Amino acid sequence: MPIVTIQMAAGRTLEQKRRVVEEFTATLVAVMKVDPADVTILVHELPRESIAKAGVLLSER
Repeated sequence: MPIVTIQMAAGRTLEQKRRVVEEFTATLVAVMKVDPADVTILVHELPRESIAKAGVLLSER
């Protein structure tokens, strides 16, 4: 039973998240030969003030 965790900055649309989990699931089914019902995907959205890149918070970019 594959479990995938996706961590990303908050702000994506429901449709974008829906498409990402559909695509990840399809890839796991094709490559790992698992039943889609056995795939679990956790989407963790983090506030932009909780993520930094190159020493700068995303909320300050």
